[in-house]
Amino acid sequence: MVRDWEAAADPAREAGSGSPALRSGVVLSRRGGVLASLLPLFRLGLAPGFGGGRQVMSWVALADWVRAARFLLDHPEISGPVNVTSPNPETNAAFTAALGGRPAPPALLSVPSPVLSVALGGVTSDLMSSAGSCPGC
Repeated sequence: MVRDWEAAADPAREAGSGSPALRSGVVLSRRGGVLASLLPLFRLGLAPGFGGGRQVMSWVALADWVRAARFLLDHPEISGPVNVTSPNPETNAAFTAALGGRPAPPALLSVPSPVLSVALGGVTSDLMSSAGSCPGC
């Protein structure tokens, strides 16, 4: 899917236009998305674990993502894949512990993928799978 999505910009690149392909980590904001859904649980001390907790996730703050996108709009000479993510991905267990403001103990509550999918409207791939290397990307 990523290759097809990025290939859709080929005509623009061939015409001489810069066409960066944004590759984003999980975009975090207190005002929406996954983080806004999870923060109330963390505030109550009910921070769940997701799956085994060993999956690696790359993330980026919404404000940083917007700055990167604006930078790319201002620099049309940039083309091709551009990773927009923090430089240090975390395991899900470490990320969950950081949001909860404590060291990473084993999760007392682990949310299985089907339950998480229903709770978050089907968007679970960023929380349940590792964001490792992408062969061919």
